[in-house]
Amino acid sequence: MKTIIKYAPVAMEKPDDYEARANLMWTSSWAINGFVNGGKPQAWSCHPMEHELSAIYDITHGLGLAILTPRWMEYTLDETTVSKFYQFGCNVFGIDATLPQMEVTKKGIELVKKFLYKTLGLKSTFTEIGIDESNFAVMSKKAVTLGGLPYAFKPLQKEDVEKIFKMCL
Repeated sequence: MKTIIKYAPVAMEKPDDYEARANLMWTSSWAINGFVNGGKPQAWSCHPMEHELSAIYDITHGLGLAILTPRWMEYTLDETTVSKFYQFGCNVFGIDATLPQMEVTKKGIELVKKFLYKTLGLKSTFTEIGIDESNFAVMSKKAVTLGGLPYAFKPLQKEDVEKIFKMCL
């Protein structure tokens, strides 16, 4: 994430910048190759939700994730999840680790939004890209049953996924 935060704006400003492009390609290879999991099973919450979006709507996986991820973070944030989000805020954004965990986490979520929507200029809502709630029920059911969300970082049921989708409108 640090590499993406550093190089994505450079690549957008200077599309021919080899160093920026090479580093982004390098991070994309590491992001999903399984090595960074350290042999531990991972339950990706946002990916199954986004797969249902791009299965129905003409959007890229990345844009769907950009809209979903901060809302998922907000929805799943509680005392059982705060420590991981705290680590994210400190390690990725360099937020002061002496601050209370919940404060660090909330700042981290805001910085994710700022990066995605201001720095990168991505659309921030489903409404902006023409998605309404007409398919939320079916998408939520499939994300839960096909995506293993009851076993995710923060277990999610159909109703939870629908609420997250509605937060994205």
